[in-house]
Amino acid sequence: MAQVFPAGQRVLVTEYAETPEEAIEKYVRLVEQPAPDPAALKPHEVIVAVKSVAVAWVDLLMTSGQYQHMAPLPYTPGMEYAGEVLAVGSGVDPAQCAVGDRVLADPWKIGPRSSGDYQGSGGFASYAVLPVDGVMKIPAELTYDDATGLLQAYETAYHCLVARGQVQSGETVLINGATGLTGLAAVQVAKLLGATVIATGRSDKKLATVKQQGADHVVNILDSDGEVREFRKDVKELTGGEGVDVVYDAVGGKVSNESLRCMAFGGRFLIVGWTSTPNVARGKGLRGAPNVNTLPTNIIQMKSLSVLGCPAVISVNKNPAIRIPRLEAIFRWIKEGKIQPFVSHTYPLSEFKQAMLARWNGDVTGGCVLHP
Repeated sequence: MAQVFPAGQRVLVTEYAETPEEAIEKYVRLVEQPAPDPAALKPHEVIVAVKSVAVAWVDLLMTSGQYQHMAPLPYTPGMEYAGEVLAVGSGVDPAQCAVGDRVLADPWKIGPRSSGDYQGSGGFASYAVLPVDGVMKIPAELTYDDATGLLQAYETAYHCLVARGQVQSGETVLINGATGLTGLAAVQVAKLLGATVIATGRSDKKLATVKQQGADHVVNILDSDGEVREFRKDVKELTGGEGVDVVYDAVGGKVSNESLRCMAFGGRFLIVGWTSTPNVARGKGLRGAPNVNTLPTNIIQMKSLSVLGCPAVISVNKNPAIRIPRLEAIFRWIKEGKIQPFVSHTYPLSEFKQAMLARWNGDVTGGCVLHP
């Protein structure tokens, strides 16, 4: 008898908004998802029942067309997710993937941030039909929730700190946005590289979690009025007046400028993102960058700083070979217990708007996960 699966649900982004907040309010909705038909699978495809999907900053930014990559409308968000294999195509090698396997979707190859035939296979859904080379087996050490934060978070941290920043044991690293998904991963990676980590954030409660996750020091960068303060004094005191060797900056804006003043002579400044200034580009996918971030070149010059852009995804698109050693390192670190994803918030799929707002408003520490 042919397999029959029940209908499911999925989230659709129906129109690009001016901002992610507007998209969540007006243009993102939950609809029925027809059950996939195993008989219709192409030889290289598999059906995955989605168990957990990350709610990532990029997923939110994409809803307004402000991210550098735009998915064709309508599309299902959720670029990184994990689930159970329900069916496989006739050409799939059982040793590579079999019914019942726990797998994670590779956001470099499928989903809204990818390109090609499987761009529409986002994880805010009950099911996904994927190419077998677009899934990876989940290490036994990880839950489904853990797996949703593995690739985006740790590949970014590896690319920035290892490939670009070349962090060495004994150095001091300032990690901005340390309470976020990639920031918390960067704390763990910097520590296993042998660095001293100073982590910044805007919430004492969330920073306490970052301290538990391995940061040597934590610094709240806000003053009593909720504005970014001169936290260079704290950093200089923690470094004996020398400043930090490396800055991992996923925040941008005022935080970037203040961080440059926290650096030692000859340091490396790693540009990872600009979450404090998300409206750099125009909304509704109109492109351009009318609100571009700027850095003070006088400080860069006088401190002999190296400023390095660190686009983890674009770099792989330019040279796929660089991904091989970082994936090997990440899966080895997981097996050895040296890194462990952290998830602070989980929601059922029906509460996708609450989950998206929790991520956007900065309520989340580490990962935020939906359960379809």
